[in-house]
Amino acid sequence: MGACHGSANGRNGFKLSLREEDPQADYLELTGDVSGRRVNRAAPDQSLLLAKATALVPHEGQERFAVDSREYRVLRDWIAGGLKNDTGKAPKLTRLVVTPSDQILIGKEKSVRLKAEATFDNGVRRDVSDIAVYEPVNTLVNVSADGMVKANGDGETVVLARFIDRQTPVRLAFIPDRSRVWSQREKPLNYIDRHVFDKLQRLRLQPAAKCSDEVFIRRISLDLLGIVPTAEEARVFIADAAPDKRTKLVEYLLTRPEFADYWAMKWADLFKAERRALDERGLKAFHGWLRESVEQNRPLNEFARDLLAARGSTYTNAPANFYRAHRTPVLRAEAAAQVFLGLRLQCAQCHNHPYDRWSQDDYHNWAAVFASVNYKIIENKRTDKNDQHEFVGEQIVLISDKGEHQNPRIGAPATPRLLGVTETKDKSSTDTLRAAADWVANPANPLFARAQANRIWFHLMGRGLVDPVDDLRPTNPPSHPELFDELSADLVKSRFDLRHLIRRITASHTYQSASESPLASVSDAVHYAYIPPRPLAAEQLMDSLSRVIGAPIEMAGVPAGQRVAQMAGTVSDRKKDDTEKFLAVFGKPPRIMNSECERLSEPTLGQTFQMMNGPVMAAMIAKPDNRLGRLLTANKSNVEIVDELSWAVLGHAPTTAGRDGVIRYLAAAKDRRAALEDILWALVNAKEFVLRN
Repeated sequence: MGACHGSANGRNGFKLSLREEDPQADYLELTGDVSGRRVNRAAPDQSLLLAKATALVPHEGQERFAVDSREYRVLRDWIAGGLKNDTGKAPKLTRLVVTPSDQILIGKEKSVRLKAEATFDNGVRRDVSDIAVYEPVNTLVNVSADGMVKANGDGETVVLARFIDRQTPVRLAFIPDRSRVWSQREKPLNYIDRHVFDKLQRLRLQPAAKCSDEVFIRRISLDLLGIVPTAEEARVFIADAAPDKRTKLVEYLLTRPEFADYWAMKWADLFKAERRALDERGLKAFHGWLRESVEQNRPLNEFARDLLAARGSTYTNAPANFYRAHRTPVLRAEAAAQVFLGLRLQCAQCHNHPYDRWSQDDYHNWAAVFASVNYKIIENKRTDKNDQHEFVGEQIVLISDKGEHQNPRIGAPATPRLLGVTETKDKSSTDTLRAAADWVANPANPLFARAQANRIWFHLMGRGLVDPVDDLRPTNPPSHPELFDELSADLVKSRFDLRHLIRRITASHTYQSASESPLASVSDAVHYAYIPPRPLAAEQLMDSLSRVIGAPIEMAGVPAGQRVAQMAGTVSDRKKDDTEKFLAVFGKPPRIMNSECERLSEPTLGQTFQMMNGPVMAAMIAKPDNRLGRLLTANKSNVEIVDELSWAVLGHAPTTAGRDGVIRYLAAAKDRRAALEDILWALVNAKEFVLRN
């Protein structure tokens, strides 16, 4: 039980390694009990190792196996045989193959038996189906100890099969016996559609039709610029009859300054770009550099290299702020792995990673790569003397050849080593930071390309091909493996061009699908049969509200007219004003983590209150010179005002029934302005506005 005797400190003086990490230490732990109670050679059945595991003696871990089981016999025979130590002599497991590895079961097929075969370095192959461990990733299925999988319903799942130090994922899909309906199959527009459609066909799912022009311009504007289109932009696009107008629109949006603003904000979220650690000047310098990198379309691998190899003043060499926000080797190593490589290494800090190939030594050797970073603090005028994480003043990031990081497993300094690399080629180089930067940025390193391709896909599609987006590991396989491979290769071939991959994805039918499909269920969204609606992000919502209502965002210390996506960071750290509270309620991250998961996207009751009667909404709608005020001043008729509000807020003309109903309401109102405020309030609270379809 890894959470008990496999934890960092073990339990009750008994600690074992995970996944056969340290066989010799395990042997000593098992046999080194001088009392003879843990393993009793004279009376093997009285050994606590057997008595507790079979619950004959009270045990917090409950029964692990029965007295008449194979496990019991193996351990008892080992104890009775004199505790033979075969460390370094026993055959090593080299491969674990589980069949089926990927299977779709249709209709009444609700069970499948998994077969696990182990191959050892002496050439021996064994059926280990009944002694492997099977762990489903969700509750869709139950798996017996011998590998029998039984479904509890329809859907897709992954079962992890584990034996010694190897883990193999098995993807299973249980689908209803629906008829094949491919006579009207949509035409693939590129390789993305070919891969997605192939899987949909195997799942007997029809891809949704292409979305309308009204939906497309709103979707692409939110995804690329972080804001809804203006009424005029929507009118012009929808009226355009050119067959290639969607491609032209994407090209145009990629050149807009809002694109650099919005996508720089995404990087700032991941790099902890906030005032407490970076201070005002450092934050603006760092954010400015991030935005400039996006605007100039700097190749993503060169962008990563600049950050990881950065040093010097955090005021004059902006990338150095990455290290100002990450003060220890552990924080730097975890951030670099998660953001640039899509790896969550945290679980390997105290023991071998339970779901990935990284060992405890891998973790600390990687952390040692970043141990050479040091700081010269020119000044620190922090406002809170008790806050050791606040810095106000210039800092110099230095590289010291004396820095080291301790590996607690061996009680000695760790050896700087890149992840998965057994030996550094240039042993004479002491600049481990530059070595790491070059390795991450190398096109031959598949980890970086896969992580970034998955991240770009996530931002456009709402879900990564691997989900969570920064948790790439063999035991968390992609939903579309072939597509993931080709998308990553496409990014490398384009020389890590962000805009190129955005063009490729947005040109696909998969991206341009409608938000509903007559045959697909909610669970089929992971297959991209359709595009499920999702809530607008905090910055999208606030900037779009400002645009459609026609009122500037009011925040202390922020110039009038500035959008939230343009801001380097939050304005204040302690006393938030109403707008900052609004953004926090809608999930704007505080930037204290290096993960997309820090941004909250689930709807909450607090969000409802903010939209219904919150102070930000009330102030913007009541502002005398907002869109309503300007329309009234211009003496627009009720019909003209209704049309303008529908185009501005929803991006299309009002329906006949909707227009007639609103005009009747206005005609009967005693206070025209108050009635218009009610109408505008209702429009911005509509699902069509608050959701990205």
